[in-house]
Amino acid sequence: MPLQALKGWTKAQKHTVAASYLGWTLDAFDFFLLVFVITDIAREFGVDVKSVTRAVFLTLAFRPLGAFILGRLADRYGRRPVLMIDVLFYAVFAFASAFSPNLIVFLILRALFGVAMGGEWGVGASLTMETVRPESRGLVSGILQTGYASGYLIAALAYGALFPVIGWRGLFMLGILPALLVLYIRRNVEESPGWNHDHARAASSLDIVRRHWRLAIYAILMMTAFNYLSHGTQDMYPTFLKVDHGLKPHAIGAIVVIANIGAILGGLLFGTLSQRFGRRRTLMVAALLCLPAIPFWLYAESPVALAAGAFVMQFMVQGCWGLVPAHLNELSPAEARGTFPGVVYQLGNLLASYAAPLQAALAVQYGSYGFALAAVTILSAPAVAFFASIGREAKEVDMRVAAAA
Repeated sequence: MPLQALKGWTKAQKHTVAASYLGWTLDAFDFFLLVFVITDIAREFGVDVKSVTRAVFLTLAFRPLGAFILGRLADRYGRRPVLMIDVLFYAVFAFASAFSPNLIVFLILRALFGVAMGGEWGVGASLTMETVRPESRGLVSGILQTGYASGYLIAALAYGALFPVIGWRGLFMLGILPALLVLYIRRNVEESPGWNHDHARAASSLDIVRRHWRLAIYAILMMTAFNYLSHGTQDMYPTFLKVDHGLKPHAIGAIVVIANIGAILGGLLFGTLSQRFGRRRTLMVAALLCLPAIPFWLYAESPVALAAGAFVMQFMVQGCWGLVPAHLNELSPAEARGTFPGVVYQLGNLLASYAAPLQAALAVQYGSYGFALAAVTILSAPAVAFFASIGREAKEVDMRVAAAA
């Protein structure tokens, strides 16, 4: 099946998948640099860890605004030009974070970064899913979503190798690198075949909301569960390794790299399997398999065992996420595919954006980051399975035809 899904791609389709994957990879790289250096920023600015976790909260909280603004622009003016603008914006704001003189300025810059980050996923996913063949969407969904884990992996490598030399400010300076992707998109990526000027004028935001509010509420609640599962197992995990287990940057970076190799493989496998078994059924299995992984993920005693547990957990968590680009775009109204997937995804992010401060508070109250990570996972994984079970299956829709019509 994977080989069949890879056959018959045009040059334009290959470039589109590559550009969208790289856009999400580099976006995630810029985001995850922060989670490795929370304690270091807190020490330099003279504040506690919880205060710095507000930067994670603000980034996530402002993503819906970016998803709406840039998504509507993508529906109005096309996916390709808006994607280029968005990549440039998030690179510039990530780079500027390195020069923050105090926590307030840092928080403002991370909020602006969140606006830009919020637009990338929805625009890139709609461009990709409208371009590739329907029978390739499961695999391509896995490829696209593994960009998130790939970005985390690259951030872990950068932290382990470069942090002792360049510090946290130097790491954020690396955030300018995604700006180079704009040149690749401009030269090689074509506009989506599912977008045209007539389609751009088809519906207003209010009209779309009025006709699809039930679907929007369902999708937002589902993505809230998804985001609690993802951010609840990732954002405070390096801090957990540092505080609960006393590990050094090199060991933390190595464990996170192994976890994200698992995430990449899980996203690819479950994304591909969903093309055969359906998005809903595959989601339910992957989500529920997170639960038996918790003891190995958090309570192993050696770094090697912790790495194995992290591999399994992220294999399952990002196995769920490997289906999201395809599933959300398939469920979305054709006339708002640049906006709808990104907005409901990022509104779910907003509702889950308190995960890091919540876990920091639980860790202080109960004396363990491991307890905090376990509590959020035990609640969010079954919630993902529940929302998948009550949704509808739409993997057979031809988005190129539907959007153009």
